[in-house]
Amino acid sequence: MATTPKTLVIKDLEEKSILVSRTFSAALEKVWRSFTESELLEQWWAPKPWKAETKSMDFSVGGHWLYAMVGPENEKHWGRMDYTAITPHLSFEINDSFCDEEGIVNTSLPVSKGIIVFTPTASGTLVEFKMFYSNEKEIETMIEMGFEQGITACLEQLEMLFQENKI
Repeated sequence: MATTPKTLVIKDLEEKSILVSRTFSAALEKVWRSFTESELLEQWWAPKPWKAETKSMDFSVGGHWLYAMVGPENEKHWGRMDYTAITPHLSFEINDSFCDEEGIVNTSLPVSKGIIVFTPTASGTLVEFKMFYSNEKEIETMIEMGFEQGITACLEQLEMLFQENKI
């Protein structure tokens, strides 16, 4: 099976979900590490010219990743990913939210629950993550905020890191 040359994003308003799927040209171990270690996440989690900066990370059930998306003018938008279940090298479940610098969730913006699944393939690793929202309006808000373009750019950056053997 050839590496999927692009990121697939499927919005399901009835199910109130967004599925993101991409096959990477890297072994499962490398892909898993790129999603679970802050020093690797920082290399690809923000679409350029933005970058991700970790304030704290505890990749364990009950732990979280608190990070900022930092823009070219040093503006910061904070995010928090809470880990609710982890099956090493297979999947992890999250609550993903916008927050302030202290990690206090901004409830006026969408909060999603999701699962990220890693599957080895003949040519690399398939990553599928499915995010669930409370209502259709939250999905529409995410789309208006540029979610599809942003995640596509981030996953393309990750693939380039694999191709250049930087991860």
